[in-house]
Amino acid sequence: MNIFEHWPNRITASRFVGALVLFTIFAVWGDRTSEEMTTVFASICFWLFVVVAATDFLDGWLARRDGHVSAFGRIADPFVDKVLVLGTMIFLATMPWSREWMPAWVVVAILAREFLVTGIRGYVEAEGKQFPADWFGKIKMVVQCMAVGNVFWIYAFDWPEAWREGWSVLAHVLVAVTVIATIGSGLSYVMKTPKVLGEDKP
Repeated sequence: MNIFEHWPNRITASRFVGALVLFTIFAVWGDRTSEEMTTVFASICFWLFVVVAATDFLDGWLARRDGHVSAFGRIADPFVDKVLVLGTMIFLATMPWSREWMPAWVVVAILAREFLVTGIRGYVEAEGKQFPADWFGKIKMVVQCMAVGNVFWIYAFDWPEAWREGWSVLAHVLVAVTVIATIGSGLSYVMKTPKVLGEDKP
């Protein structure tokens, strides 16, 4: 059976390609300073990130609506999410114009959470239990996307200086909320693990 026979898997694959295109743009053009930064670069990155992130909801909705939920989708969809968000955060943490809002320690904290949850999920599923993503994890993903998108948003348009300062404050707030949501999501998985492992035991 062709795994790309149905649209949800095609969209997931196209999202991965979109993430690679975004990273290529970063690699070629992303190390400009804020003074040299052009709205063309920021606008392209902003809209590309928004489209790729938003289609995450589209492929999941189509898969559930048409009954095309597959093993490939269950693995590839969260994988692409992490590649897109974490890859973009890593680039933002290394660029001189964006590291003010996305410092390296934030990316390290988020990566640590992902490694922890992946390890927990792998162990639980090896024990024959199901450990799907919860609502906290979904909120975490939305907040992360908002934080990343807002960093691009600061430069994506020719804002008056007062507006740009306002978006800058919002970016700091969203990144702080991202850290809180990420840590909270990780703790929720840790606290839920004993309960899941204890199910069906006398």
